Amino acid sequence: MTNAICDNIDRIKQEIPSTTRLIAVSKQASPAAIRTAYTTGVRDFAENRLQDALSKQEKLQDLSDICWHFIGHIQSKKAKKIITHFDWIHSVDSLKLAQRLDRLSAELGLSPKVCLQVKVLSDPDKYGWHPSELLADLPVLDRCEHLQIRGLMTILPWGLSAEQTLSAFQSVKSLADQIQQQSWSFLKMEELSMGMSGDYKLAVRAGATMIRPGRIIFGSN
Repeated sequence: MTNAICDNIDRIKQEIPSTTRLIAVSKQASPAAIRTAYTTGVRDFAENRLQDALSKQEKLQDLSDICWHFIGHIQSKKAKKIITHFDWIHSVDSLKLAQRLDRLSAELGLSPKVCLQVKVLSDPDKYGWHPSELLADLPVLDRCEHLQIRGLMTILPWGLSAEQTLSAFQSVKSLADQIQQQSWSFLKMEELSMGMSGDYKLAVRAGATMIRPGRIIFGSN
């Protein structure tokens, strides 16, 4: 398993530009598997369940330069711990949540980096803003000065063709470009977090700056 993880990461690195940030989704990986990935130079790891993540972080605290990313849906009661224990939050999926995170960040004296989760295709199983809703909320989001809003994140519906997938990723890139062209005090669109194990190559083609493979690195168990 150790060799397989290293080989998988090496292969992905050869397939993406050096400027693309490889975030290893470790939600199904053991602390030992994360340590193995760490030996290859990976420093970004993503989790989607708070309690599992806290347990892993405790066991890996000697790896002090790991950058932890939260990618799961955020329950209000867990927001404070997520702000405290994660460097990046990719799954800010509503104005109400953004405002709560901003208030908590002010109280804690923290300034987490976040991505706004969008869905450019209708999908009842996914959270996030529709593009028109996000555009309408931008003036209020720009007042969330305790959050470092750095870009957009998306998770696409299952079952899309390669053409549909690429088109959806390109739509996210176009939305980010549209937002970036406007004048904002705090909002920035420097990052595009999109692409997982099955579609990260298409995401990179569309302009992803962060990809989130998991299964293709660690396997399905």
